[in-house]
Amino acid sequence: MPETPSSDDQFADLFGKLPSPPQRRAPTTDAAPTEESAPLSRRAAREAAAASSDPAPVSGGVTGESTPSARPTTEDRPVAASGTFSAEDPGRLRPAATTTSSNSAEPAPGPRRTPATIDALFGEEAVVVDPHAPDTRHARDRRKSRIAGWVVLGIVLAIIGGIVAGGTYVWVTYEDKIRAFMGWEEPKDYEAGLANGEAVVTIVDGDTGSSISTTLYEAGVTKTPGAFYDYLIANAVTTTFHPGAYQLQLQMTSEAALEALEDPASKLENTAQLREGLTVEQSLPLLSDGTGIALEDFEAAVAKPSDYGVDADSLEGWLFPATYTFNPDVTAEDVIRTLVDRTVTSLDAAGVPEDRRGEILTIASIIEREARFEDDFYKVSRVIQNRLDPSNDETFGKLQMDSTAQYGYGEMHDGTVSSSAEALEDDNPWNTYVHEGLPIGPIANPGDTAIKAAMEPADGPWLYFVTVNLDTGETVFTTTYSEHLQAVEQWQAWCADNPDSGC
Repeated sequence: MPETPSSDDQFADLFGKLPSPPQRRAPTTDAAPTEESAPLSRRAAREAAAASSDPAPVSGGVTGESTPSARPTTEDRPVAASGTFSAEDPGRLRPAATTTSSNSAEPAPGPRRTPATIDALFGEEAVVVDPHAPDTRHARDRRKSRIAGWVVLGIVLAIIGGIVAGGTYVWVTYEDKIRAFMGWEEPKDYEAGLANGEAVVTIVDGDTGSSISTTLYEAGVTKTPGAFYDYLIANAVTTTFHPGAYQLQLQMTSEAALEALEDPASKLENTAQLREGLTVEQSLPLLSDGTGIALEDFEAAVAKPSDYGVDADSLEGWLFPATYTFNPDVTAEDVIRTLVDRTVTSLDAAGVPEDRRGEILTIASIIEREARFEDDFYKVSRVIQNRLDPSNDETFGKLQMDSTAQYGYGEMHDGTVSSSAEALEDDNPWNTYVHEGLPIGPIANPGDTAIKAAMEPADGPWLYFVTVNLDTGETVFTTTYSEHLQAVEQWQAWCADNPDSGC
């Protein structure tokens, strides 16, 4: 046989490269297995298989035998044939050995192999028989490598997450100091030329440069709470601010805001603006100044709360904060009635029962004096409820609100947020450091948000809160006393860095 396949069998070499087939069960026979000879070519195997399966005489009349056209060479490839070859005649195919029983025949033991077919050559699945084969071990190694890779990735992600979380905490806690150190501080004031719109700003008797600076910021006039005050200090400005409502613009520079407040044309006539958190004592001069009605007339008008349907000893909390414009012939009684009616409207809108109006106004007035931002209003309301809850053993009964101690002692308008030792110890009915429960009445005039928050406190376990930055209004709410003390230390540190901030 030539070393290369003949032209009439061009696929012999391809089939010769296929893996050997599994041993098939031959028909029942008593022939014992013989030693395998060298593999045949595809043509020789085909002819041998035909000879072994056909009992009729072929090419010479020898039953069961066929002389192949050529002997295989050592370069021939294994072929897909069933059975073994005789050692005496390698060209003769002998059936595979089997174990015979009366009912069935089992194939001889041995590793199973993939059938040598075109489907096996191009199929997606391969049967792995030996678990200790190199390919199997390599698969296990690859699987272990993938698992190890995912573990390493998880560790790396955890480390990165920790770094990000730590960096975020440091930034949030020390942002102002980091910006100052790195020179990244944003301008505290608006640039000239950005002024737009309208804003009404009210100055009350006793206001200072610091409190007016905060008022301007809250009205949207200046960019930061301390911008106006810093401008006054930096330029050594000495001026007198007169109570009243002033027409300004949004996004003004501190210099332009000062000029507007000093300009008599900016002051509104027959208009009075009462901002949230003012007391009756602070409100009456503003009403007098805005309407031109004598202050004594207003003092007489508020002397009898029952004239306006209020069952209380004082109209504290009942003069609703808003901007009002009145006719020139209005009386003091008309003005007060307008403000009280507006308060009733707000209470009804919040769903306050008539018999709880005084209680809700009292809670809302404390919220108004203690919180600055809307979200904090609802949290402060929850703190009040938690501290009054009988199931709370730690602080039950004592609100311990500085605003109430300051109001009762007359320190509310001294320009500081801290209570003196005398105010905390004074035995007046508003001092919640001395007396349990709510004070005997409101301590200021609350707005719509405070009234709503008093009716709908946020959900939370907080028992304490402290404003740790008076410029930004950042407030920390805590559950335990030890946590509260840490927040107090944070506030004290800020006050030490800002000695003129009204701590």
